[in-house]
Amino acid sequence: MAARSAPNCHLRLEWVYGYRGHQCRNNLYYTAAKEIVYFVAGVGVVYSPREHRQKFYRGHSDDIIRYGGQEPPPSPARAARGVCAGLSSCREHRPRETRSCFVQNPPSHPRQTLTASWRSSLSLGLALHPERVLVATGQVGKEPYICVWDSYTVQTVSVLKDVHTHGIACLAFDIDGQRLVSVGLDSKNVVCVWDWKRGKMLSMAPGHTDRIFDISWDLFQPNKLVSCGVKHIKFWSLCGNALTPKRGVFGKTGDLQTILCLACARDELTYSGALNGDIYVWKGINLTRTIQGAHTAGIFSMNACEEGFATGGRDGCIRLWDLTFKPITVIDLRETDQGYKGLSVRSVCWRGDHILVGTQDSEIFEIVVHERNKPFLIMQGHCEGELWALAIHPTKPLAVTGSDDRSVRMWSLVDHALIARCNMGEPIRCAAVNVDGTHLALGMKDGSFTVLRVRDMTEVIRIKDKKEAVHELKYSPDGTYLAVGCNDSSVDIYGVAQRYKKFGECVGSLSFITHLDWSSDSRYLQTNDGNGKRHFYRMPGGKEVTNKEEIKGVHWASWTCVSGLEVNGIWPKYSDINDINSVDGNYIAQVLVTADDYGIVKLFRYPCLRKGAKFKKYIGHSAHVTNVRWSHDYQWVISIGGADHSVFQWKFIPERKLKDALHIAPQESLADSNSDDSDSDLSDVPELDSEIEQETQLTYRRQVYKEDLPQLKEQYKEKQKSGTSKRRERAPGNSIRLHFVHGYRGYDCRSNLFYTQIGEIVYHVAAVGVIYNRQQNTQRFYLGHDDDILCLAIHPVRDYVATGQVGRDPSIHIWDTETIKPLSILKGYHQCGVCAVDFSADGKRLASAGIDDSHSIVLWDWKKGEKLSIARGSKDKIFVVKMNPYVPDKLITAGIKHMKFWHRAGGGLIGRKGYIGALGKNDTMMCAVYGWTEEMAFSGTSAGDVCIWRDIFLVKTVKAHDGPVFSMYALEKGFITGGKDGVVALWDDSFERCLKTYAIKRAALAPGSKGLLLEDNPSIRAISLGHGHILVGTKNGEILEVDKSGPITLLVQGHMDGEVWGLAVHPYLPICATVSDDKTLRIWDLSPSHCMLAVRKLRKGGRCCCFSPDGKVLAVGLNDGSFLMANADTLEDLVSFHHRKDIISDIRFSPGSGKYLAVASHDSFIDIYNVMSSKRVGICKGATSYITHIDWDIRGKLLQVNTGAKEQLFFEAPRGKKQTIPSVEVEKIGWASWTSVLGLCCEGIWPVIGEVTDVTASCLTSDKMVLATGDDLGFVKLFRYPAKGKCGKFKRYVAHSTHVTNVRWTYDDSMLVTLGGADMSLMVWTNEMEGYREKRPCDSEESDIDSEEDGGYDSDVTRENEISYTIRALSTNIRPMFGIKPHLQQKEPSVDERPPVSRAPPQPEKLQTNNVGKKKRPIEDLVLELVFGYRGRDCRNNVHYLNDGDDIIYHTASIGILHNVATGTQSFYQEHNDDILCLTVNQHPKFINIVATGQVGDLADMSATAPSIHIWDAINKQTLSILRCYHSKGVCSVSFSATGKLLLSVGLDPEHTITIWRWQEGAKIASRAGHNQRIFVAEFRPDSDSQFVSVGVKHVKFWTLAGRALLSKKGLLRPLEDARMQTMLAVAFGASNLTFTGTISGDVCVWKDHVLCRIVARAHNGPVFAMYTTLRDGLIVTGGKERPSKEGGAVKLWDQELRRCRAFRLETGQGTDCVRSVCRGKGKILVGTRNAEIIEVGEKNAACNILVNGHVDGPIWGLVTHPSRDFFLSAAEDGTVRLWDIADKKMLNKVNLGHAAQTVCYSPEGDMVAIGMKNGEFIILLVSSLKIWGKKRDRRCTIHDIRFSPDSRFLAVGSSENSVDFYDLTLGPTLNRISYCKDIPSFVIQMDFSADSRYLQVSTGCYKRHVYEVPSGKHLMDQAAIDRITWATWTSILGDEVMGIWSRHAERANVNCACVSHSGISLVTGDDFGMVKLFDFPCPEKFAKHKRFFGHSPHVTNIRFTSGDRHVISAGGDDCSLFVWKCVHMPH
Repeated sequence: MAARSAPNCHLRLEWVYGYRGHQCRNNLYYTAAKEIVYFVAGVGVVYSPREHRQKFYRGHSDDIIRYGGQEPPPSPARAARGVCAGLSSCREHRPRETRSCFVQNPPSHPRQTLTASWRSSLSLGLALHPERVLVATGQVGKEPYICVWDSYTVQTVSVLKDVHTHGIACLAFDIDGQRLVSVGLDSKNVVCVWDWKRGKMLSMAPGHTDRIFDISWDLFQPNKLVSCGVKHIKFWSLCGNALTPKRGVFGKTGDLQTILCLACARDELTYSGALNGDIYVWKGINLTRTIQGAHTAGIFSMNACEEGFATGGRDGCIRLWDLTFKPITVIDLRETDQGYKGLSVRSVCWRGDHILVGTQDSEIFEIVVHERNKPFLIMQGHCEGELWALAIHPTKPLAVTGSDDRSVRMWSLVDHALIARCNMGEPIRCAAVNVDGTHLALGMKDGSFTVLRVRDMTEVIRIKDKKEAVHELKYSPDGTYLAVGCNDSSVDIYGVAQRYKKFGECVGSLSFITHLDWSSDSRYLQTNDGNGKRHFYRMPGGKEVTNKEEIKGVHWASWTCVSGLEVNGIWPKYSDINDINSVDGNYIAQVLVTADDYGIVKLFRYPCLRKGAKFKKYIGHSAHVTNVRWSHDYQWVISIGGADHSVFQWKFIPERKLKDALHIAPQESLADSNSDDSDSDLSDVPELDSEIEQETQLTYRRQVYKEDLPQLKEQYKEKQKSGTSKRRERAPGNSIRLHFVHGYRGYDCRSNLFYTQIGEIVYHVAAVGVIYNRQQNTQRFYLGHDDDILCLAIHPVRDYVATGQVGRDPSIHIWDTETIKPLSILKGYHQCGVCAVDFSADGKRLASAGIDDSHSIVLWDWKKGEKLSIARGSKDKIFVVKMNPYVPDKLITAGIKHMKFWHRAGGGLIGRKGYIGALGKNDTMMCAVYGWTEEMAFSGTSAGDVCIWRDIFLVKTVKAHDGPVFSMYALEKGFITGGKDGVVALWDDSFERCLKTYAIKRAALAPGSKGLLLEDNPSIRAISLGHGHILVGTKNGEILEVDKSGPITLLVQGHMDGEVWGLAVHPYLPICATVSDDKTLRIWDLSPSHCMLAVRKLRKGGRCCCFSPDGKVLAVGLNDGSFLMANADTLEDLVSFHHRKDIISDIRFSPGSGKYLAVASHDSFIDIYNVMSSKRVGICKGATSYITHIDWDIRGKLLQVNTGAKEQLFFEAPRGKKQTIPSVEVEKIGWASWTSVLGLCCEGIWPVIGEVTDVTASCLTSDKMVLATGDDLGFVKLFRYPAKGKCGKFKRYVAHSTHVTNVRWTYDDSMLVTLGGADMSLMVWTNEMEGYREKRPCDSEESDIDSEEDGGYDSDVTRENEISYTIRALSTNIRPMFGIKPHLQQKEPSVDERPPVSRAPPQPEKLQTNNVGKKKRPIEDLVLELVFGYRGRDCRNNVHYLNDGDDIIYHTASIGILHNVATGTQSFYQEHNDDILCLTVNQHPKFINIVATGQVGDLADMSATAPSIHIWDAINKQTLSILRCYHSKGVCSVSFSATGKLLLSVGLDPEHTITIWRWQEGAKIASRAGHNQRIFVAEFRPDSDSQFVSVGVKHVKFWTLAGRALLSKKGLLRPLEDARMQTMLAVAFGASNLTFTGTISGDVCVWKDHVLCRIVARAHNGPVFAMYTTLRDGLIVTGGKERPSKEGGAVKLWDQELRRCRAFRLETGQGTDCVRSVCRGKGKILVGTRNAEIIEVGEKNAACNILVNGHVDGPIWGLVTHPSRDFFLSAAEDGTVRLWDIADKKMLNKVNLGHAAQTVCYSPEGDMVAIGMKNGEFIILLVSSLKIWGKKRDRRCTIHDIRFSPDSRFLAVGSSENSVDFYDLTLGPTLNRISYCKDIPSFVIQMDFSADSRYLQVSTGCYKRHVYEVPSGKHLMDQAAIDRITWATWTSILGDEVMGIWSRHAERANVNCACVSHSGISLVTGDDFGMVKLFDFPCPEKFAKHKRFFGHSPHVTNIRFTSGDRHVISAGGDDCSLFVWKCVHMPH
């Protein structure tokens, strides 16, 4: 039976043979101590070459990088061994080779070269800190993590987790070692940057679509990184939380290929190693040169050091380069003494004159540079396929291994070295050495076996009798025979002396043979096979033995079989999995070692007969451990890993003593899990105490959590949209306030009771935190929780309390006991609930433990709301978490069979189990505290002992109580303990002496007690000390105060067990009675004394009670079907009856004299008794389900009954006859009481989600005005009575945690009493009548369905609400074009292809060049100089003053604009990559000129197209931080907090998420769904960092930031009678918590806190879009939508309280002014309008100055520049044509046309302008007078282009009717069409005249360009003639000359416009992606080189050069803006 405990011996890892060279790179380094660090399997190894010593880091649970990110399955049952045994062993077989052997020195051995091994290989899993002491390693697995550890101490320093999913591929530290970057193995190859010391992720972004092989920080540029991989290299910059990549441009310099490694150098240089052996040199992101043939094959590793760079490649060479990458030397390892053909270098490290090299074949070489031909071989290992063969020499400390790499190796266990090696022809699967150690037999995968001589590895014989693999062979103990087990299910017996002649065959198995053992006398053989069967055979013949008796006495020479009685215990109890690969028994020490598929080596006692024996386990291998053996003298255990190719040597430490344990490295105890995973019977552990058992069986899971409600409501609303048309009653005017709570949660909690510093008592019950003043007997309440509070801790310094609750995502609230406000709310890391919390000694941190399956432990910085570290705690329940008072990074947890000591490591916690040794047994710990030093800890056990711990070791146990020690409290000099025995014990400081005990007894109760003690010695669950008293909490729900001199005062009590249902209020006194499942009947005083007056025990629990009308009798219904009547004063029985079998559910006296008593039961009957005669006089029958509620009418003649089947029935009393009463009549009957929950009068009390929750109770006030209800979700609600119509409006109160079982108004309606079922609390609420104005936080006016009134209508608001934003990258064609794009068309060969040398005259110029000096200078760059436009149409509050009003800042398209008011000059912020939607300026003086802008984006995937917020300096345009957001679609509002450190953002995602950022760090603090409809604005209060307000569609919410949580309150409209919730558009703030919101109707609402206090009616005539609070004087500016009038204006300036105002008119000449943005400076108001104007209004003189103009609506299609001056015209869909002056930077004129304009053109002299309209009309204006010269409409569809001929004679008009019309201008303004062009295949896009006015080229919508004669309109087909034409202008996007402008990515989007410069050598284009591009002209080659310029939104619609090519003008489609770019010409 010894197997019930784990063996007392121990294994310690002593040596690991092997190195992970395959599929890895850059994983080998020198540390600062000149040790070598590398990894193998799951172990980090630090090797000291000087001392030939290894240290191990084993903090990883899985392979440090393992197979391609996919976990290998545990080697599939044994079957796989025959086929390919796991992963990579199915290599093609090599031809049979000659064997080569070596002793000491390996000659070359042929290798198979792997083709393109980078495909599946893994990159770095190891990085070295720049100080070269710390190491970071990453692992593979489902939840992989990164460990940073110390190479001296091999201790974990930090754990980084919760980001990567499949594994970690590469790691790198930055130059100062503060940050670490990691790359994942997931499909997106996520790149992640960490602050590793804090365990915090700083930034994350998708890395690439294909594998990344290397990543490195640029050590010479801060915040820059480079990554490389399959066919790419990326250059990253980190800003804020945004990682932004730019792809390296390979260009023509080098081929696009896979880059395997890289290193960064000075001057933005990056060197990278490519797959073909070249080195690519990058400058910035461009490839500048290649060093060809640096290696002849792939370069796997590149290492930078002070001297230069070292590279290593597949060609086996190491090359050293100097700092400028000039070659220094080459070392070809293949040519050295140790080299061999096929050697491939995977890792290089160069330090001084030493070079470390790691190879593909698991070797580590050290090379001294001046002796480069003599590399020193430090480590060797197996490399290919899998490693299965292991044999031990019988007399020497030698082990032999053989692998699929076809090598057999012999290792010295003493010298830790490889001493011999031999290469075989086949993969080796098993090995055995004979008894005298002379022969070594090897079983091969091809079915043969070979015997070698051990001394020189020469062959004795090779025999091949089988076709399938030989998996096991063994020599007999007498050395005569060799048994060979094969995968064909047979065992062959060979005679050794007879040159291995076959003697017999064993054929009993039906599956492959896995294990063999000989008997000591060599007469029997036992085998195991793949079916798990065990067979016995007689030797040497091989006859099967079936008689069990014959086998019984056999003694086996060895035990390596996995099945058999003696090893039953190695298998788990309830599983038949076949995952143990190998065992080996040590008969002397009686232990057994096993190896399994999960990488674990285990020690069991031997024999272990019963399944599920206890064990010790050791980790280190990854994947499956294939074999394990004891050394010949049992000093060591050797284990080998299948896929990790490693050999582990473990030192065996027999019967380990405690003193040894003290010397074991801490990580050993980490890995040695004392039978943590055993699942054997707990029979050796004393039975759990009943109370603890009860507690562990409690479940806190809810079917519906309160946090599910909003979602459920939405779902139900969808279903019931049609049903709620009835107008519903308002909520009642009355409200209730929690006044007193009877009860304390002791039955499943502990240490949850404390004194505050002023002597109040803080504890919890239900969902309420209670602060109890014992002098005044009053209570205050924290009501922030919405479900059961399970734990409570008090801050060591301040009166702050932390409470943790039940929930799906449960929260911990930290709150102030004085203000009762939450300071911080922590959530997001626990599930189900939080069961323990504790503050650190300095109060800055908090530890919490959860009740999820793994009982997670989280360490928090609670003020910031940040999770610091997290770990899985235990499989079983944790009761306590305690933080070390001396070291804030340490803590302990205690629970079921669990005592763990934790310390923080970065983002993780490292836990070590308490070591018990021989002093005690593994007991359940109920409580724990720290002692007088950081090492000392004390815990109380379930057996009544106190355990004393030093560090992790149990030093002593002391018997303290009879039964469990539930509570312990540490004093300065001593301890107090409390136990189940009801005794409080006072101890000295070392638990030597018990100084005093106090027994909790009724006799000791002091006279001032607030109740009665139910029983003596109640179980004590909480103890605390303070103010000279001991505070005690009991399991029975009592709180007692023990005076040190002895007397005990009872302060608080409640019911103790089961549920409480029965409640009755006295007819004329302030008392009530309750009855509960705890078998007590209690009377409570509701007057100020608030105590329990009387209690009486009952035989059974009860569910209902009732006072008689005179208050003298109390009737009580019990759970066994009986009821009794008792004297209400003495509680003595008067009479009892027992007529029913089931629970009595309700009991009621008839009104008046109380003659009758109605008793309802769960048997569905109501019995009516005559009270006087004590007889049953009637039975009410007819209910189909149990009865829930009964009520009498006033006359005492009629009963109203509710049943569980939701029936409302009526019976006549006293006979009980059933009556049918129409529902309309029910209301008219006078009812003595109303507790019914059914019927028309209370239809509205049922919530929308009535299917999920039941209304359990109701009660009507005596004035019949207010109905109170209680429901299953713990809500108490008040409704106006009658509550007709579905889903009535109500007020809701949360204090109970789960179902409210009963509610009753007191006799005078002054109080409401409510009962919580499972929370066992009795709550007393005071009724506050209507008109009582003090607002309370718990008062919430709600309804389950939002009000039906719409929020109002306005076209602008509707448009803004419904707008959908496209991101640039996804934009599509703006024109409906069709056909094949130019770059995809097949070119037709020209008829007369010119000969190479032509005698013909030279080709004429393509383009007439004019206005240009003699020397043509190409344009090399465009610089943005001016922008006309402002985004006012759908944005607000986006214009601000800067620099005391000298400058203004605003935005359009994707640029932020700083505009100087005086000069009109502009500067730009151009870092956004998509449209900016919002802008704000930081008002704090510390952050002067800091601007935040938020943009449109795609999905919230943290990639470059995700929405982002940029924070930048407006003066120097430097980006300070970029925040990639989780707001999909875009960011629509941003606001800085009062201190300027926080930023608030609102998203356009469906939930309209609100996020708070610490923008300087790029850290997200809190985020929460804002509202289900659009939020327009959210702004911080100007004086706060934690309070802000959001407004939107039918929505105003008042928010508070508490820690990481966002708490919101809806605006309450209640006080104002007719107020309705409108759509809110703007917000401003006043003093003393006033808030102003502008509405869609023009009113402004004024709020005090979150309650509406008045309305400023018609502040504007239309919607109030903008409001601004002036910080210096508190005045408020509002902007609205108004028609200009004498008294009114669209802008108003108000006083601080919005009572008086002054209106300003905007002199814009518009019919309606619509203001979108207002800002106030010194004496000026800045206004932004919907019409894209920015206007400055003087406060004194009301003068208006328009600063910025722009088109209102786009696209702007028409654009033309003046032939000689710096003017240009634009025409847009807003129906205007505008004239702009570039020099004066302003709009000169504007013409309103009344229709959308589409195109515009100047005449050659500039005296006329032609305008083409969308309706088919065109107009010609005279420039001088702007008079119409002529107009005409010959077409009905859009005119797309209009052109004057160069000789001013003709006008060509191209339309979407596939036509071009010609007009002769010399014929005057009649404009008769003279001809038109025929056969145009599609609509016209652009037209250009030839220089001689004879031809017109036309581009069309089907990507075809045609040339026509003018004016005949004849189609010119002759290509040669076309080629000879010189064009006056070129604006066509089609034609061979501009083929190169079409990009590869033009599938979805088009080039929209083009223009060739007047010099004829440059070309600019605009496209659908919003890009302006600059090309050389002509550009006939496809995909021509170009420069790109960003700034526009999607769709650049037109583009033109100005005269003299000084500027380029581009027009925007979506952004309605005009950009003026300055042309930078190349110097001469």
